[in-house]
Amino acid sequence: MAFGLNRAELIGRLGADVTINHLASGGRVANLSIATDEGYIDKQSGDRVEKTEWHRVVTFQPGLVDMFEKHAKKGRLVYVAGKLQTRRWKKDEEDSDRFSTEILIAPGGRVQFLDKVNGNGNGNGNGAHAEEAVPAGVVGEDIPF
Repeated sequence: MAFGLNRAELIGRLGADVTINHLASGGRVANLSIATDEGYIDKQSGDRVEKTEWHRVVTFQPGLVDMFEKHAKKGRLVYVAGKLQTRRWKKDEEDSDRFSTEILIAPGGRVQFLDKVNGNGNGNGNGAHAEEAVPAGVVGEDIPF
């Protein structure tokens, strides 16, 4: 019997407005780029060093695609919970395969904007949860990135 756990969670800022693409099947896909920041102290110099990691996030869920289209703007602080998936493809003019690892927000995943931009609420979509609110315990605190 096989068993596994595939879960990824991020809190970060959107690096660009969402990109929505139309599929040949008639559906749509939302692609996001999320930056997470972390820092450390360089042992040699004693200086604080900041490091940014970029993450690709994708969803095919119609309700989430609609919500992202309305609310996913560059700079927004967002929480995302999904699963890792790696896609493989080949460009026509190249012999070698290309790979891309991304976070897939599927049914059961979660999205929550952690900042307020306007008074509009977000809609829920196909099993994923989305809110336009600051979670309890974060109000009045500075988020470190």
